[in-house]
Amino acid sequence: MLHAEVENAVKGKILIIEDEAAIREMLGYTLMKEGFEFEEAADVEEARPLIAKGKPDLILLDWMLPGMNGVDYARRVRNDPETRDIPIIMLTARGEESDKIRGLDTGADDYVTKPFSTKELLARIRAVMRRTSQEVVDGVVAVEGLALDPETFRVTANGRNVEISPTEFRLLHFFISHPERVYSRAQLLDQVWGQNVYVEERTVDVHIRRLRKTLAPFGFERFIQTVRSVGYRFSTQ
Repeated sequence: MLHAEVENAVKGKILIIEDEAAIREMLGYTLMKEGFEFEEAADVEEARPLIAKGKPDLILLDWMLPGMNGVDYARRVRNDPETRDIPIIMLTARGEESDKIRGLDTGADDYVTKPFSTKELLARIRAVMRRTSQEVVDGVVAVEGLALDPETFRVTANGRNVEISPTEFRLLHFFISHPERVYSRAQLLDQVWGQNVYVEERTVDVHIRRLRKTLAPFGFERFIQTVRSVGYRFSTQ
């Protein structure tokens, strides 16, 4: 069932995929109070028809789901051209750094460890939705056959379309617009994710790795260079 807070302007639709009914109820109540619409599913099978009916603006995805787990489903969402641009926040009791990296590496935009405060979760939801909906200004930028069009969010490599997520697009756009200069992880977080957001610096490494993997089939991964003990730069040299 679709729920909405009537007296508030709707801020977006969020899909909750969580097998524990009490957590779904708590999340739904919190979202409704903040003016969000939400739909809920206990597992991936219940979620699929909801997404087919209308894409949500964000997915809150539990890691430990019956049937297909959240990590595998996040990977499937990212690999489907119809859903790859939907932001995902993983919810899990697994707090180890390796688990966080695994969750982010499969395509999640952020990671919240249970138990969490509703204030922190709402802050993360707002931050993810804000940065994935921000428009990248300026016209088409291109270098050596790699081109980005901010108006259409399209990337092409020697004329071939490149499938890329919104976060990687913003990261690549920033790099290609600021060539040769070295940026630390903290600077990249400020420039690409925005200031005052709940994102760990290690997240930058995960997205750099994903960006390189995306560009590798076209031979452009070499442009994203690591500067040891400092950060990263974009260079054709």
